[in-house]
Amino acid sequence: MSWEVVIGLETHAQLSTVSKIFSGAPTAYGAEPNTQSCPVDLALPGVLPVLNKTAVEKAIMFGLAIDAQVAPVSVFARKNYFYPDLPKGYQISQFELPVVIGGTLSFNVGEGDKAYRKTVQLTRAHLEEDAGKSVHELFDNESGIDLNRAGTPLLEIVTEPVMYSAAEAVAYAKTLHALVVWLGVCDGNMQEGSFRCDANVSVRRVGQTELGTRREVKNLNSFKFLEDAINYEINEQIRIIEDGGAVQQATVLFDPNSGQTRVMRTKEDAHDYRYFPDPDLAPLVISDEWKAQVQATMPELPAQLQSRFVEQYGLSTYDAEQVSVSKAHAEYFETAVGAMSQSDAKMVANWMMSDIAATLNKEGLELTNCPVSATRLAQLLAKIQDNTLSNKLAKEVFGAVWAGEHADKNDAQIDAIIETRGLKQVSDSGAIEAIVNEVMNANAAVVEEYRAGKEKSFGFLVGQVMRASKGKANPAQVNDILLAKLKG
Repeated sequence: MSWEVVIGLETHAQLSTVSKIFSGAPTAYGAEPNTQSCPVDLALPGVLPVLNKTAVEKAIMFGLAIDAQVAPVSVFARKNYFYPDLPKGYQISQFELPVVIGGTLSFNVGEGDKAYRKTVQLTRAHLEEDAGKSVHELFDNESGIDLNRAGTPLLEIVTEPVMYSAAEAVAYAKTLHALVVWLGVCDGNMQEGSFRCDANVSVRRVGQTELGTRREVKNLNSFKFLEDAINYEINEQIRIIEDGGAVQQATVLFDPNSGQTRVMRTKEDAHDYRYFPDPDLAPLVISDEWKAQVQATMPELPAQLQSRFVEQYGLSTYDAEQVSVSKAHAEYFETAVGAMSQSDAKMVANWMMSDIAATLNKEGLELTNCPVSATRLAQLLAKIQDNTLSNKLAKEVFGAVWAGEHADKNDAQIDAIIETRGLKQVSDSGAIEAIVNEVMNANAAVVEEYRAGKEKSFGFLVGQVMRASKGKANPAQVNDILLAKLKG
């Protein structure tokens, strides 16, 4: 408890463009090595970069979404360093004048009573090109260079050092990931490297105002790795200092297998890169009219949508957040409610947060691949509303729809499942009363226990009625009829 952790994140979001940031070469993932590089990417003599307009518009959109200043004029710079996968010997980036300045991102940290709201200040977001990739596993004792990724457009998003635990850093990263995917700025595919984080971690004694020496953990492409790497660095830095040593400023890599970091190189400062404005690229000028055009294409932002869900559908803040954790979730929810009525919104939310979420998790699927469409869910819930199905029977039908039973029947699928399986709920009061009478006669002792004051016996009798009806009896009617007979 005598130590304080300070964390800042730099996130590289690969922009969802068809071509690269300074050339017309494609950005599709998974192509054969060096098949998606052109003379500009290869830095052949005489070539000149041409800025991708779509990449700029995605940066503008992100800046507007975080309430940042979109710079009226920004400048591209050359960041000079030498590495085998950097063809030009420099990377085109932005330094002193980035395209996005400031902004904030708010999110929840933790759950339950210990949850709290956190707002992180962003320093900047700037456009840059990605480097190529060194390939070490294809050749014996040699490395290859794949330049397919060279020139891919990136938006590097940098925070202030204002996070104080791995939990806060992970919550921020997840919120940022959800936002860029929501906006269509980035596809968010972490396995393919479309969204990767660098964590700057330092520790200091509680009460100390000066920041400790930071170490940068590079290229973390999963939230778990981000959390594990930060926690390892925290413990390691504290150990070094308490053993009388000094933390060395360095860039480190995280090894998921060992759960440890290792030094890749001593950390450079900005002056080591010898930044200077790129003479081949004019300053980027963004007019108010251009920003307004981008603003007009933006989707409803998550915070705005959640507020609308609370007001329009009467959801709790928690429910509104859960059914809008992604754009796909929000669209699924509104499609289902649209096929029913606004008063059914809570029922839709409950099913999304329970049965659908649990089954997706079990099957390892995303909502976009859910076998039960929003329209089909609405049709199923309507069967509960009109007393055709009980909740229990509806779950069985849900499982059958998920498995594709009678999928060829299209909109008649649910009716076909109910008919084939004989699942229609019994709502005939005469039929239910007959079953209740049989159960009471067969369990006379339990009936007397209830009438003597043992109220728990009621639940047993209800269970026996439902069992006798094979779960088809309308539960509400069972309760009413049984209670009337017990008190009669």
